[in-house]
Amino acid sequence: MTSKHQFAGKCKRVKLSDICVKGKSSLRQKDIANDGPYAVYGASGIVGSTSCFQNAKPYVAVVKDGAGVGRANACNAETSVLGTMQALIPKEGVDCRYLLHLVRSMRLGEDFSGSTIPHIYFRDYGKTLVPFPDMSGQRQIVEALDDIEKQRLTATKQIDRLDSLVKSRFVEMFGDPIDGTFWAKRKLSNLYEVKSSKRIYAREQTKDGVPFLRLADIGSLIDSGISDSGLFISEERFEELRSKGLVPNPGDVLVTARGTLGRCYIIKPSDCFYFQDGMITWLAAIESSPLPSYLLAVFNNPHFIEELNRNCSGTTVKYLSISDLANVAIPVPPLELQHEFETFVTQVDKSRFVAQQQIEKLQLLYDSLAQEYFGE
Repeated sequence: MTSKHQFAGKCKRVKLSDICVKGKSSLRQKDIANDGPYAVYGASGIVGSTSCFQNAKPYVAVVKDGAGVGRANACNAETSVLGTMQALIPKEGVDCRYLLHLVRSMRLGEDFSGSTIPHIYFRDYGKTLVPFPDMSGQRQIVEALDDIEKQRLTATKQIDRLDSLVKSRFVEMFGDPIDGTFWAKRKLSNLYEVKSSKRIYAREQTKDGVPFLRLADIGSLIDSGISDSGLFISEERFEELRSKGLVPNPGDVLVTARGTLGRCYIIKPSDCFYFQDGMITWLAAIESSPLPSYLLAVFNNPHFIEELNRNCSGTTVKYLSISDLANVAIPVPPLELQHEFETFVTQVDKSRFVAQQQIEKLQLLYDSLAQEYFGE
């Protein structure tokens, strides 16, 4: 493994703007005609194609506003990016992969301007002093960090395969929840108490105590089981809410009501947090509720999610109101079959947990090396 001291003598510090320049990034989503061979990148990857391209060389694209601000990804030559992204073109003598790892190490999303929509500007972060070793040093760094990323990608693909296995088993046992179900459907309002959390005002937030999670933080919990919003409410306020029955119990389900609709998080016995009202809907379990693992599989079914998006509220910005979710109908199979499915999911989750732990260890290793290579 490469150590920083091996090329430190050749490494100088320069402004980021000395080693890359802004590329073009003026496309709007509605400008994408899908009429040619040249890919267009958005925050989530390739979002379409055009008959021409804006950036001829390989480059790095940084999300410059909105969700995921500061996230950086590598883009191929002869492609374009949406206007929500900033293209950074490496100058002569700069390895594009080195630029990618360098920009990621800057954690640009942690320092942004804008009161409503987070926004970062190259004119600001381009002034940051960064290490700039010779090409040999750059390639040593790229080799070390790329190796970690390859291992992380392998583990991520393993998780994707396991998730697909669960989805296939669900359809095999229960059919398609929209078009091919084997059992009668019941509204969620007959299976759960459908409600939202108590509104928490900014003045109620504290510097420590019980974590207060926003929509993105619930997304992080779903994806990795880890979330740290940096926001809290006092333990006294949390216990007051609990005493009034306003805190979810183990087995209750939280459903994202904004952004990516219908993502579910099952409350665990060890969980201790509160969550943002209006953005997350709470399904409080009652006697007639199906097993959480079964409900989660229903909401992970692509046909079900398509139906959910077709029947939600909002035109410009779609959202799931409490009444929208309450009126959603799902098939309810016999409890013994739900238990059989739960046993299968539990076994798969053991393998998933191992892969997730591997990803977390690789991330820690990546962060440690990035700090060694790019830190002061």
